[in-house]
Parts: sequence; structure tokens; C-alpha cells
Amino acid sequence: MTRPALPREFAPRLIDWQRRAGRSGLPWQHTREPYRVWLSEVMLQQTQVSTVLDYYPRFLTRFPDVNALADALPDEVMALWSGLGYYSRARNLHRCAQAVVAEHGGVFPRTAETLQTLPGIGASTAAAIAAFCHGERISILDGNVRRVLSRLLAFEGDLAQAGPQRQLWDLAQALLPDAPTPDDMTAYTQGLMDLGATLCQRSRPTCASCPVQSLCRAHGAGEVQRFPVKTRRLMRKFERWWLLLLRSRDQQGRERFWLQRRPAPGIWAGLYCPPVFASEQTLLEALPAHPPDALLALEPVAHSLTHRELHLHPMLLDVMPDSPGLAPHAGQWVETGALADHGLPTPVRQLLGRLA
Repeated sequence: MTRPALPREFAPRLIDWQRRAGRSGLPWQHTREPYRVWLSEVMLQQTQVSTVLDYYPRFLTRFPDVNALADALPDEVMALWSGLGYYSRARNLHRCAQAVVAEHGGVFPRTAETLQTLPGIGASTAAAIAAFCHGERISILDGNVRRVLSRLLAFEGDLAQAGPQRQLWDLAQALLPDAPTPDDMTAYTQGLMDLGATLCQRSRPTCASCPVQSLCRAHGAGEVQRFPVKTRRLMRKFERWWLLLLRSRDQQGRERFWLQRRPAPGIWAGLYCPPVFASEQTLLEALPAHPPDALLALEPVAHSLTHRELHLHPMLLDVMPDSPGLAPHAGQWVETGALADHGLPTPVRQLLGRLA
């Protein structure tokens, strides 16, 4: 592919626009503390800002620094992450904190190259930390930025393939501001994020307000919606799960649910969940001591994941704490008041909350 000529005005315009009109009031901005920048970058992966605004301060209150996070129990981390989704991020977050403490004395590396050696930190996240915290002249290239630069350059490469992804990364590096100060790199990096999140959106770009509209080749050709080029689409799978909601009360009358930890790897790995079955028949076969009419079928719940559409069929069964037939379902009783202390998938947390 012939390398396109690069608009040298792009970086100065973006920096100027970000300082005038970009986002400036987010709680993870105006800090050069790598722990806080790293935490925000991980939380913002495939998650809306409005959602992260609720989780970010709670997480920092409980884990104010990397040492506190490294010392935490995995269940504590997963409980605070519950509801954010993409739970491998939380597992990697914990592993990364432990690696920073064990291998780097509790201090995050300063360069993007070294940051990438840590668990869960990819190239774009490493670049964001290095640029925001240390002014390193390196470009981020997350999904939003790929869209911005693909349109800016009318980049024809298929971003479903590794080769064109590398080519676009090289172009992103070439577009960086010349001899930037640390403040310039902060404004430029934040500007890329802001442009993709607020104006150059996937389905409804606001081209009339874009500070680089006159430089955008896709806009000039009237083909904004054609970019980025990506031929391979995710194949979504449809699955039905039957959830066995075992409920009991202890001698003090406190309500409890039987939960078990989901295996790894797999969907909701490491989270707590009621026993899962592939069909209603297999669920019934696992409960020989209880008649089928003792089960109460609740309203099914649809839940979308990145690669799957789950249809959950909750079946409620009230039992005595020492009821026979629980042994095959390894797990533990959890009081409703303690559910918040356990990492629960969003639909399970909502379902048990309604029952409680």
C-alpha cells in the first residue's frame, strides 16, 4: 500500500481544539500518577465514560495505590468490579499490580515498551500511560483512534488483518506533534480520545463541528461511513442457560442463596453464580430429591456479551439448609446482605437483588 501524504497541521489543530473544547473535568485527568491513569485506561476499555464515573472513585477509595491493590484478595477486586463487565480486565488488573510491586518495587515503568511487559497492558494502554504521565512521544491506537485516523487518511487497509494494523500504527506515530512538551503530549493524546468519543463517532459523526474536517480525506470524498475498513465481523453465538436458584433461610431467618465460583477459562470466570445447566432436563436430573413442581420458573433474562447472546432461564427452589441433593453443586451459602462482597455477573446480581 502506498503511504499517504500526512497532514502536518493535524497535530497542532488537535492540540488547540482539545485545550479549547475537549473534555477537561473527568476525575482521572490532570494527574500524572501512573496508577490512576492506568486504572482509568483499563476501566474505559469497551466501557462508557458514564459507567466508569461511578466505579473509578469507589475503586480508588478501597485501593488508593498499587500496593493496596496488590495486597487485596481476588474476591475483593472482583466484587468491586462486579457490573463493569469484561472481567478478565479485573483479573489482569490484580495480576499487574502484583507484578509492579514484586518486579518494579511498586513503581510503574516509565516507557511504553516496558509497560507492555506487564499483565493486561497492551500497546495502546502502555502508550497512554507513557504519554500522559511522562510525556513520551508515542501514539495510542485504540478503537476510537483507529476510526479517527482511518477517516482522516482514508486508510484503505483492512483492519481485520495484522499487516494493515501495523501500517496504521506507523502512520499514527508519524502524525505525532514535532518536539512536543509533556503538556503537548497530554493534550494531543486526550484530543485523539475526545475526538473519537464525542465527534468522530461510528454511526453519527458530527463532521460540521470537527476541528480537522478540512484535513479529513474521507469527509472530502463523501465516504466517512466507509471507514474504517474491516471485513471480518465477529460471529455471535446464541446459548441458553438454566440457572438453579437455591434459596434457604438460616435459624435466624436470614435469606441465603447457594453460589459457586465459575471455572476458568470461560464466561464469567472467577465470578460467583448459581449452578448452571445446559437444559431444563439436566437441571431436573440433578435434583432427584425434589419434585419438579417445587421449582418456580422465573422470567427469562437476555444478556449480551461480546461474542455471545445468553438467554438465562432462572429456576427458583426454596430448600432447607441441610436439604439432600446439594452435594453435587459445590459452592456455599451467601446471605443476601453479603452479596455485594462477592463478584457477581450483572444479570445474576440484578436477579438476586430482585428476589432479595
